[in-house]
Amino acid sequence: MRDEAEAPVLAAEGLVVGHDGVPTCAPLSLRLTAGSALALIGPNGAGKSTALHTLVGLLPPLAGLALFDGEPVDEGRAGFRRDVAQVLDDDAFFPSLTGREHLLLTARGHGVADAEEVVAAEVAAFGIGDRADALPSRLSSGQRRRLALAAAFVRPARVLVLDEPERRLDHEMRTALAERVAAERDRGLAVLFASHDPGFVSTVADAALLLDEDECRLLPTASARRAMTAPEG
Repeated sequence: MRDEAEAPVLAAEGLVVGHDGVPTCAPLSLRLTAGSALALIGPNGAGKSTALHTLVGLLPPLAGLALFDGEPVDEGRAGFRRDVAQVLDDDAFFPSLTGREHLLLTARGHGVADAEEVVAAEVAAFGIGDRADALPSRLSSGQRRRLALAAAFVRPARVLVLDEPERRLDHEMRTALAERVAAERDRGLAVLFASHDPGFVSTVADAALLLDEDECRLLPTASARRAMTAPEG
């Protein structure tokens, strides 16, 4: 996004996404380089979540290509799982582990040497210290959201993929998360996310891809914010 000559870590070329052979939006193309952030925007039903699931290999494309380091995305590859952290689902937890145990397993599974310290820091950052030792089934939806986001930060990654990261967060936590993701972007993390929050997009994204059934258009961040806040009709 910042350097057109730099090889993208994640890219799409004429990618058609959808379900049961039916596209949810027009074909999309994108390139995401290290240290850049791209927002997927559009109304509910535009295909943002479907696009993210396809770009990380959880859904097959109807046509076109999704590429990671120049090769077709394969979610089953160990290298892909090592390099790509994602928060697409608030319920992707081990049901018999507490929140803290889940975070520790995630950190240690990704080779984090000081896992207990890293987990403690993320538990504090996401304000779940008083509920970290509960089972996920005992957490509220907002607490599960914070736990899922914490899991993305207790491990190293080259790419971070988020589906509506602002969902079920209060204003203070939304702001803190946006600033955190922007800081990680500035340290070289590539970020791809879908959002309905103009403030989050303005803070984090270098550009936005507006999904539509007729055409998917790349917009600068200022234009994206205007598109997100324009009245319908």
